Amino acid sequence: MNLFNKKILRETEDYVFITLGLLLYTFGWTVFLLPYQIVTGGVTGVSAIIFYATGIPIENSYMVINIILLIVALKVLGFKFMVKTIYAIFALAFFLWGAQQIMMGEDGKFIQILGPGQEFMSLIIGCMMTGSALAIVFLNNGSTGGTDIVAAVVNKYHNLSLGQVLIAVDLIIIGSCLFIPTFGDYLTRCHKVVFGICTMVIENFMLDYVMNARRESVQFLIFSKKYDEIANAIVNKTEHTLTILDGHGWYTGQDVKVICLLAKKRESVLIFRLIKTIDPNAFVSQSSVIGVYGEGFDEIKVKAAPQPPGE
Repeated sequence: MNLFNKKILRETEDYVFITLGLLLYTFGWTVFLLPYQIVTGGVTGVSAIIFYATGIPIENSYMVINIILLIVALKVLGFKFMVKTIYAIFALAFFLWGAQQIMMGEDGKFIQILGPGQEFMSLIIGCMMTGSALAIVFLNNGSTGGTDIVAAVVNKYHNLSLGQVLIAVDLIIIGSCLFIPTFGDYLTRCHKVVFGICTMVIENFMLDYVMNARRESVQFLIFSKKYDEIANAIVNKTEHTLTILDGHGWYTGQDVKVICLLAKKRESVLIFRLIKTIDPNAFVSQSSVIGVYGEGFDEIKVKAAPQPPGE
């Protein structure tokens, strides 16, 4: 397969998984959150607040706000990111519109799948779905627009997780419920804010959990007399580079070669299989690492220290 075909395949996979993420988000939000008037963060949350207060359809305000943010963010994030974001915005607006038609009952109210009085349980299920859905979209180089764009801009230049950025923005959005009289008396508005904070915590926890689980890295130290065969197999099968360290066994008094390898956690099974196939008696140490930065892993996003004049 040539380079062009690989690029097309990667782009196609991105759009397929982005679409699946948007469908999961639509299902969790429309089935479990909207019928119980649970306030969430993000542009979807802003649109929901506008809908609860004025009756303006969610998809309309969602589109207007996102178009404004897209214009502002186009220069920062680049055209490639924006293409997928524009696709996600229009697709999600369509999915939300269609899902609302399906969930609308004959009495003009949304169907409550879990029955009345199940706001908190519906909140937990819905936010687990929406948080996981956002992670799927982000992991495939996409965005659902809105505050996701803000988070993506910050994450591009700083080592702040997407969940941390979204929490700060969502606090502002959810807190606005206190100032909307149509939500009822002050106690009812406080109740909605508390529920909104719960949605924020659960959703962003799931977002970070799914993303970090996908990006988690491990370190291997492999002791084997067949280190050269194992090294060749790992390089050929995983396309990872590795380092051969010189070691000295204190008990045996013999010199040994040690393979040092950093890889994604999801590749662990493949690496163990390669090692066992070549040398079942190899001694292997695997440990989790907090972060791996550089070629093939995450980018270092801190700014370099300025050099003193004359150096």
